[in-house]
Amino acid sequence: MDIQRCRGRVLIGKPGLDGHDRGTKIIARSLRDDGFEVIYTGIRRAPEEIALTAIQEDVDVVGLSVLSGAHNELFPEVLNALHQAKGVTYP
Repeated sequence: MDIQRCRGRVLIGKPGLDGHDRGTKIIARSLRDDGFEVIYTGIRRAPEEIALTAIQEDVDVVGLSVLSGAHNELFPEVLNALHQAKGVTYP
């Protein structure tokens, strides 16, 4: 019996109103096929939602995908939410 080891836990999030998720699903499947445990939040999630899920799932990595161009606003919001939830101040 060939038992595959988990290489880590990855959360894939789609913050904002962007509904394009084909590429995100391809990345999630590729990571899963390579031995990672993947948690996909689905589309149109708030930054706070993604941060809370990442903490609850105790992931090693958070991957974010935005096709709409709102990454300059949304990605820092996810980072801030993660830091606030963990009690870390963010400069």
